[in-house]
Amino acid sequence: MLRVLLSATVLVATICGCERQKDPGEVSEERSREMTILVSSSAFQEGGTIPAKYTCDGNDISPPLKWTGIPDVTKSLALISDDPDAPMGTWVHWVMWNIPPSVHELAESVPPKPELPDGSRQGISDFRRPGYGGPCPPSGVHRYYFKVYALDTMLDLPSSTRRADLLKAMKGHILAEGQLMGRYGARQHQESNIKGQSHRSKCKNGHREAIPHL
Repeated sequence: MLRVLLSATVLVATICGCERQKDPGEVSEERSREMTILVSSSAFQEGGTIPAKYTCDGNDISPPLKWTGIPDVTKSLALISDDPDAPMGTWVHWVMWNIPPSVHELAESVPPKPELPDGSRQGISDFRRPGYGGPCPPSGVHRYYFKVYALDTMLDLPSSTRRADLLKAMKGHILAEGQLMGRYGARQHQESNIKGQSHRSKCKNGHREAIPHL
């Protein structure tokens, strides 16, 4: 009886081993890692604190970003920055697409215009304006992601494009992606009464509106 059970076990293992051949279309973990874009910033490290300069408590300008690992066949790049810790759900801080694949970095303070000289396009953030809107959490420490996507096509999208529109348009066209995460918390010390009142008056959906100090 024991001999029969052992024989059956070996047979099942053999069959399973034969059936678990790799699907030709399956992407290996090793290949996935090779295709991952590495995103960095000279202003903060992965998981580090984003300087106030790039938030609504400072100049509210976009931070410098740099990336490597773009596939040679890339036709354009896209960028999304968002905060998954916002009280009312993910808050979108930046939407950008049609960045030329030859571009490997963005200097700080990208102009908040729908279209840039190199052809890059910027959509509408949850601050209801084009371009970057910095971290502005109502309380606690939030995580802010800067995600870069390599695409196999250019995107024909209007200036009214939001994050959901961009994600839909990118579906099936993403060759590689990567992200950088920084943190920022609401100021712990008390601001002046006038400034504090201004911040409170700009509160919307549990998230303070960014107030540029340009």
